[in-house]
Amino acid sequence: MVERARAPDPHPKTPRLRLPPGACDTHFHLFGPVSRYPFDPATTYTSADALPETLLDLQRVLGLSRGVVVSGGAYGRTYALAADAVERYPERLRGIILPPENLAVPEIRRLDRLGIRGVRFISERQGRGLPTLDPALAQRAFDAAGWQVQFYPRGDLEEQAPRLLALPNAVVLDHFGGFRAELGLNQPAFRRLLEMLDTGRVWVKLSGPMRCTQEDYPYAPITPFAHALVRHAPERLVWGSDWPHVNMNDRAMPNDGDLVDLLAAWVPDEAVRKRILVDNAAALFGFKEES
Repeated sequence: MVERARAPDPHPKTPRLRLPPGACDTHFHLFGPVSRYPFDPATTYTSADALPETLLDLQRVLGLSRGVVVSGGAYGRTYALAADAVERYPERLRGIILPPENLAVPEIRRLDRLGIRGVRFISERQGRGLPTLDPALAQRAFDAAGWQVQFYPRGDLEEQAPRLLALPNAVVLDHFGGFRAELGLNQPAFRRLLEMLDTGRVWVKLSGPMRCTQEDYPYAPITPFAHALVRHAPERLVWGSDWPHVNMNDRAMPNDGDLVDLLAAWVPDEAVRKRILVDNAAALFGFKEES
C-alpha cells in the first residue's frame, strides 16, 4: 500500500533562537513536481511537492544559510532531483544520493562537480528495496571523489559498526544513530556510537528526534542523548531538520521553528552551536568558510 505523506506545517514559526551566519541544515528531502520527477514504482509513500524554492523560503524564516538535500526514499535509487537542485543552487546546497548499484566512476565525478558529496545506505531492517551497505560501491565513491557514506541505522548499529568502520570513507550516521531512546543512555547501541565517534572518522546528525522516540515535541527522551553527544564529541556533530517530515501520518507534525529552538536546550553553549551548525557542516560538505 502506498501512503501519501502529510504535508509539513505550512506556517513555520520564526525561532526564538538566532542562528549564526552560515548555519546549515544537513538533512532534508525535496519532492516534485511529479511530472518531472516521478516516484519509484516500488515506493511505500509519496509526498506533496517540497520544492527547492519552498525550502529556501523556509530557510529564510529559520535563519539558515545552507543545506544538504538527501535523496528521498520515495525516489528509490533515482537521484535526478537532488542533482538538479545542487546544480541550480551551488552556493547554497550540497547533496547526498541513494546510489544505484552500478554507479560508475565518470558519473560519480560528474555529480561531485555539481555538489553531491556522498552516498546513503539504509539499514536492511528498513526494507523497501533501498540501497543497503555496499562496501564495493563505497570504495568506488571514495576512490573517485573522496565521498562520505551516510548510514541510517534502525536499531542495528552494533552489528553494522565493524562494516562501517572498515570503509575508507568518512561515515555519517543519520538521526542520532537510529537507537531507541527508551532504552536509555547505557544501552549498548549508544555506547557503541560513542566509541565510533572516538575514531575521528564518524559523524552524527542531531536530526530526526521523532525517529528515535514515540513521544511528540519537544521529544524529551532525546535531550539526555543530545547532551551526552555534545559533551563527548562536539567536533563530530551536525544538525538537520528532516523537512518535510515524511512518514509522520500517525504522529503530531512538528513546526520547523520549534525544531530549531530545540537547539537551545540540546546545545546551550553558543560557541558549540556555531561549531555544529557552521564549522562542522562546512568541513564535512565542502562549503566555503564564513569570513
